[in-house]
Amino acid sequence: MTLLYGVLFLVSGATLLAATYFLVRHAVSGAPAEGYAFAPGGGVKPPSGAVGPFVSPGSGQRGGRQGALDVLSAQQEKALAHQKSEVIHQLLVQSGIALALMSVISVVLGWVVAGRMLRPLRTITATARDISATSLHQRLALEGPGDELTELGDTFDRLLGRLEDSFQAQRQFVANASHELRTPLARQRALGQVALVDPDATVDSLRRAHERILVAGRQQERLIEALLTLTRGNAGIDVREPFDLARLTHEVIDARWDDAKYRNITLHPSISPAMAAGHRNLTERLVTNLVDNALRHNAPLGRIDVATGTVDGHATLVVTNTGPVVPPPAVDRLFQPFQRLEATREARAEGLGLGLGLGLGLSIVQAIAHAHGATISTRARREGGLSITVTFPAMSSRPQPAADGSEHAVAPIR
Repeated sequence: MTLLYGVLFLVSGATLLAATYFLVRHAVSGAPAEGYAFAPGGGVKPPSGAVGPFVSPGSGQRGGRQGALDVLSAQQEKALAHQKSEVIHQLLVQSGIALALMSVISVVLGWVVAGRMLRPLRTITATARDISATSLHQRLALEGPGDELTELGDTFDRLLGRLEDSFQAQRQFVANASHELRTPLARQRALGQVALVDPDATVDSLRRAHERILVAGRQQERLIEALLTLTRGNAGIDVREPFDLARLTHEVIDARWDDAKYRNITLHPSISPAMAAGHRNLTERLVTNLVDNALRHNAPLGRIDVATGTVDGHATLVVTNTGPVVPPPAVDRLFQPFQRLEATREARAEGLGLGLGLGLGLSIVQAIAHAHGATISTRARREGGLSITVTFPAMSSRPQPAADGSEHAVAPIR
């Protein structure tokens, strides 16, 4: 930067001096101004009070003297040319000296200014070199005017904040996942050891122990599958294909109808055509987790309202259920992995559905919605339960007809 400053000053200074040199040279090279004459001593003498061309008095009697005054002698012209040359030469030399001196000063000032300007960058570089996964709490906290470098420092601080939150969430997730996996593994090991050390073990007792081990294994499978689905949702979607959210929701509700009757919960579907774009299988998991969550965390003789539709070109899904009262501050916590309300511990033991009963159901919903660019709005109902609304992005093109030839066809709900 110092070299750049010096070169730029040298070029601009040389250009300015060259322009000044040619202007001065043109000015001094011109003929004497009209109305002046050369005095007999060789100097230029203006006539007093005269306007216009100077004419010496007595021109009729002294014509020879008048001619001598009106015509420059060769010696005077040579002296004038030498004087002009000396002036131009002095201007050129003194301007060159001034340009060289100012170039040195500009290099020194450029070094100082560049150092002050690059100081925040050196701070950012040193901090970025020292920061690691264990020191993401460090911040630049640059002070000074709100220029581009200060804005860069603030942006870097915000980036560090997001990285710190992400690393903290990852550590917490790994710790919770390890704890959740350790429980069924320990149960399996304990069941197997008890069955092996029992001296009076029978075929029936061994069968019961083996069945309990299989139950613990299925719990591990559900947890691992839920973790894989959550990771897939967080990874995003590469290819988006149109699908009918209404048809998909109908299929999910139809598969849960018997379970709702068994729980004495009434399903109230309100299915309207809603075309969306994305990954159909992941969206099916989103709808399944929302409906299963509403079934699991409900009240006896409760109710579930499931509605689909299109609002301003956006496909929407609304799942509303009765159930225990959820404190409004706890709503956001429900979407964090392995977070459960105390009132839902009984539901955890049932283990129905992918990610449900494991504290991952709504986390998977949030991850899949984020992958689709959808928004989730959750409201805790005053009388108990939740109302969750998922709004998908508007489709950029007209949806394709259904495979059976009927556009937006939806089978009737039982």
